[in-house]
Amino acid sequence: MNEANKPIHVFSEIGDLKTVLLKRPGREVENLTPDIMDRLLLDDIPHLPVIQKEHDQFADVLRENGVEVLYLEKLSAEAIDASGNKEAFVEAMLDESHVQSESVYAALKEYLLSMNTYDMVESMMAGVRKKEIEVESKRLADISDRKHYPFYMDPMPNLYFTRDPGASIGNGMTINNMTFEARKRETLFLETIMKHHPRFKDSAVEIYRDRNETTSMEGGDELVLNDKVLAVGISQRTEARAIEDLAHELFKKHTTFEKVLAIKIPNVRAMMHLDTVFTMIDHNKFTIHPGILELDGSIDTYTLEKSLDSDELKITHQTDLEKVLKEALGVEEIELIQCGGGDAIAAPREQWNDGSNTLAIAPGVVVTYDRNHVSNGLMREKGIKVIEIESSELSRGRGGPRCMSMPLVRKDIEDN
Repeated sequence: MNEANKPIHVFSEIGDLKTVLLKRPGREVENLTPDIMDRLLLDDIPHLPVIQKEHDQFADVLRENGVEVLYLEKLSAEAIDASGNKEAFVEAMLDESHVQSESVYAALKEYLLSMNTYDMVESMMAGVRKKEIEVESKRLADISDRKHYPFYMDPMPNLYFTRDPGASIGNGMTINNMTFEARKRETLFLETIMKHHPRFKDSAVEIYRDRNETTSMEGGDELVLNDKVLAVGISQRTEARAIEDLAHELFKKHTTFEKVLAIKIPNVRAMMHLDTVFTMIDHNKFTIHPGILELDGSIDTYTLEKSLDSDELKITHQTDLEKVLKEALGVEEIELIQCGGGDAIAAPREQWNDGSNTLAIAPGVVVTYDRNHVSNGLMREKGIKVIEIESSELSRGRGGPRCMSMPLVRKDIEDN
């Protein structure tokens, strides 16, 4: 399973991180207003100069630890140019932005195509305000709408959470049908990169799910525990049926994966993805938010395996997560390090600021937000090397270092 020359190669959550996809926060976060925050899935408005400084520090920490950092906006522009059909991408984006008026559509298309490709991509991501272009129309709807909602194309302020539009699994990827309308357009960039960018298009990257699936799944719910076991959260953003479909696809294509653990977490905003409450940080160590467990410490977990005598999945229900993880990973002991130490105040406070959303960049080495000092201290007590980054503005988006990163290549565990 050597990762050499493979643009996608992820067979664990903890192998040395070699290549990662980020998105530097841009004008899209400043195009938020209190009236549209909820619809665009943000709880606050970050201060752009500070969030960019913090994100740059995050990228620098990764580079200092030997990680190649790629940027979504740059790869997208390069892929669009490589496709030779910039106009087709613009039309796809306008169609999915639900631009109904022919006059507005034509004006937006002309405006976007007048730019160089990189600036065009950044403008799409930032959103196009009505004051940026002139629309010649005598239709009442076009005239009256100009005085109210400020955008012809909505901003995409969640893009700096590159984890969610897709997920690297083995030598392939899921390109996800995202749950909420506010994020669905994001996957157009990832799809274009995989289809047209020279780094990926001729490398036989297997696409296990595409963005046109009818069921929803998001990358924050997809955790590659090892080369045989995948964990996926049944959550606010990932449907159980989507997990079954993915398991069928992985088994049908004879990948190395033999088990998919479907873990049911509360369907609430504060715990939107599995990785906001549960991440792997070492061979047998995990962070976990105690709020996902029942009073007796149980949690509904379903093991999906290929049936030996039919095309149906074999599904086993258990509630002892530690037992399931021991069996799946083949280890004698599992350590679940509770966010905030399980304290009634520290645990929910630090989970709200993604104390459980750790990014492992090597076995036992993680990047975290500095503000989660209780959780960080507990990890250090357990022998984990914790690299803290500043987070006053990054944390406003309700996503941590794992949310902000899409690993593309990791070293295999046996090579570490």
